[in-house]
Amino acid sequence: MTTTKDSRQTVAALPKDAELVLKVIPMPADCNQNGDIFGGWVMAQVDLAGAVLPARYVNGRIATVAVNEFIFKQPVKVGDILSFFSSVTRIGNTSITVKVEVFAERFSMQGVYLKVTEANVTYVAIDSHGKPRTIERKPA
Repeated sequence: MTTTKDSRQTVAALPKDAELVLKVIPMPADCNQNGDIFGGWVMAQVDLAGAVLPARYVNGRIATVAVNEFIFKQPVKVGDILSFFSSVTRIGNTSITVKVEVFAERFSMQGVYLKVTEANVTYVAIDSHGKPRTIERKPA
């Protein structure tokens, strides 16, 4: 980690043990009254990014059942390039938990990454009636 001139912690490298699953740039319509991006908008993007890896295991529908932890570390600004990295942390009988880390490249500081959010989200495999179903394990 390094410290930028505004004393925020930046990272020297992006995660190598997680997969880049989403990149997005927030726009002015996504701002709150303070000029920062709505936390709810960030949460929605994390939910989308978190669902990418479980979809590979489930081969069907999934639903978000829990946000086990959600930490906003730094504000997100209009024009930031957000990179969402996900990794599966647990696979249960019907559910999968995913860690999502969000890094921002500020518009004025391309190539410098600031961790802005991290979350642990659990998804459950569901059938056509919305009931939990067993995740079929793929042979190794």
